[in-house]
Amino acid sequence: MAQRFTEPKLVIASHNPGKVREIDELLAPFGTTVISAGDLGLPEPVEDGATFIANAEIKARAAAEGSGLPALADDSGLVVPALGGQPGIFSARWAGPTKDFGLAMEKVWRELDGADPTAYFACALSLCWPATDAAPLHIETFEGAVHGTLVWPTRGNKGFGYDPMFIPQGFDITFGEFEPSDKHAISHRADAFRKLVAACFSAPDP
Repeated sequence: MAQRFTEPKLVIASHNPGKVREIDELLAPFGTTVISAGDLGLPEPVEDGATFIANAEIKARAAAEGSGLPALADDSGLVVPALGGQPGIFSARWAGPTKDFGLAMEKVWRELDGADPTAYFACALSLCWPATDAAPLHIETFEGAVHGTLVWPTRGNKGFGYDPMFIPQGFDITFGEFEPSDKHAISHRADAFRKLVAACFSAPDP
């Protein structure tokens, strides 16, 4: 059985404002005070895992140990089967040191070169409690995904990352054109978050 989250404060192990904002909004019904790793001045750990799960757990562990507070980390990315699963865990690195996702999206489309544009966003969420005198460090991890199709030119400016080139299945607009609340209902992060909440969080007060 998963460990229940009962603490009043949670560190979001990310320096990505868009990602922190999304997770903060997803956590809002639970009355949890959220602080980002960036706001705490915590360094970004080396993400040298081979999977989304491994990298999420690296980030969650580093933030929990660095802050002494429970930490929630997300590792997510765009997976394009026609590109052998790339950019995958390297999705942020495709944007380069300046995090220019306009260039990253151009690279994805150029590499695709007319091949099958189906793709999916994958997400791993890791919730880590730091070690205490009474208990060892503990991690719970959950995965989510949303499938769709890539398009060019990009459309919309409401999302972040690769959102403007991704149309989720069953829709005709990109994540970059979605209202944030609508995206939260169906995204890969929301899919993983539903599993996390079901396992670790109590229902919010009515």
